[in-house]
Amino acid sequence: MLKGSIAIFNHLLLIEQQSSLNNMKKARRLPIYSTIIRIIKFFQKENLLQLFFIIVLLIITSSLLLAYFEPNLSLLNALWWSIVTLTTVGYGDITPTTLEGRVVGIIIMFFGIGLLGMFTATIASIFVEKKLKENKGMKSFHFENHIILCEWNHRTREILAQLRMDERTATAPIVLIANIPEKPVDDDNLYFIQGEVTEETLTRANLKQAKTVVILGNDRLEANARDAQVVLATLTVESINPEVYTIVELVDEANVQHCKRAHADEIIVGSEFSTHLISRAALDHGISIVISELLSSRVGNDIYKIPVPIHLTGKRFIEVFSSLKEQYNSIALSVQRGNYGAVISNPGIDFRVEKGDFLIVISEKKPDATKPLHG
Repeated sequence: MLKGSIAIFNHLLLIEQQSSLNNMKKARRLPIYSTIIRIIKFFQKENLLQLFFIIVLLIITSSLLLAYFEPNLSLLNALWWSIVTLTTVGYGDITPTTLEGRVVGIIIMFFGIGLLGMFTATIASIFVEKKLKENKGMKSFHFENHIILCEWNHRTREILAQLRMDERTATAPIVLIANIPEKPVDDDNLYFIQGEVTEETLTRANLKQAKTVVILGNDRLEANARDAQVVLATLTVESINPEVYTIVELVDEANVQHCKRAHADEIIVGSEFSTHLISRAALDHGISIVISELLSSRVGNDIYKIPVPIHLTGKRFIEVFSSLKEQYNSIALSVQRGNYGAVISNPGIDFRVEKGDFLIVISEKKPDATKPLHG
């Protein structure tokens, strides 16, 4: 099944691929206004606005009283003293000398410190609660062009690890939907939603703006029930966003047609993949070693999808094949008509590649199609 998860990873990577002056001034001001509005709404939502105004009122009142009672003390210095005292910094540069001024100081010390402590403790608890909710999968997310992984098992862990090894997805946001108690791995860019794959959890994952969805089987179910759940999840995904690229994993090849009817873009049968690889390795020793190297990002050569280099557009496949080997030290396996079109494996020597086509190649590192590596 490890081979199946690595295969899914490789399929996944293959598809990754002035106003007027017044308006400009408004555009510069807009972030400031929106930030202030967000802060006010945050304070209102968390019931902090009233406490905040009490603290501000206490600072202003104590500043006015101190400036009134203390001779030779300006309002600005009184304001400075109130803030320093309230925050328990206490520089000692300003000290009340009158009885009235000291009474004001005692009041702000007792009441101010308590109010400020309540304020900071409330904010801290909000962030702790937010982090707990995130780890428990209770939040919603609003990413765009992101990847959604459905179900958590050892294959999902391997797919995530492989994605993080590729520079294109090393820090990309990935949303995980799984019916497990809490976020399974420490990954700052993995966002967890707790629950089954339903319309509600997919909406919380912002499926409508997602680029790719990977649907894996639930290992806790027997084969037929597991595949049935995958087909149902595929139908749900495609009904919400028919444009998203869907990769699904099945146990039984007999269920492939069901996923095709559900409009899955790529279907990988794990058991079929493994048994075919084992049988080929039994007949021709060493094949599994080559396949394992190609499907792993950890060692050796890898499989990549690249746009046809401009200077090779319109050329025969045999010319493209030779040029790639000479200039990039790469081997062309297939041609894909457009980014999501048909894939033609091992085309004939007279097959001509066209503008907009993509090449699926074997190479030690991803070739830069804009310039040759050699010569």
